[in-house]
Amino acid sequence: MKPFLRLSILVLSVSTAGLIWAQQDQPAAGSQAPADNTKVNQRDRNQNEPTADQQKENSSDRTLAQQVRRALVKDKSLSTYAHNIKVIAQDGVVTLKGPVHSDQEKQAIEAKAAEVAGGADKIKSEIDISNK
Repeated sequence: MKPFLRLSILVLSVSTAGLIWAQQDQPAAGSQAPADNTKVNQRDRNQNEPTADQQKENSSDRTLAQQVRRALVKDKSLSTYAHNIKVIAQDGVVTLKGPVHSDQEKQAIEAKAAEVAGGADKIKSEIDISNK
C-alpha cells in the first residue's frame, strides 16, 4: 500500500472515531432541560441593576471591590461558585451577584463582604442558591 493511501486511511479513521466520540458526549434529546437564564438576564438588563461593566473607576470603589474579591478567594472553604461571585462596588455599596451551593455559603460571602465594606448596610446581595 502506498504511504499516501495509508495516511489518508489513518486520517479518515481518526476523524470518524472523533465524530462518533463527540456525538456520544451529547445528551440524548429530551434527557435534560436546557439552561434557562431568562429571569436573570432580564434582571441584569434593567438600568437600575448594577452589572460588572458599571463598576466605578474611582480609586475607593476599585479598591473596595478588590478587597472583597480577595477575601472571598482567600477563603478556601468556599466553593468555586463562591469564588466566582460578581462583586460590583458603586459609591461604597457592594453588590454581590451569582450562584452558590448553599445558604450557609451565601451567608459566609455576605459576612465577608460586610466586614470589608464596613457593615451589612453597605451590601446588596443578589446571590442565588443553585440546585446543582
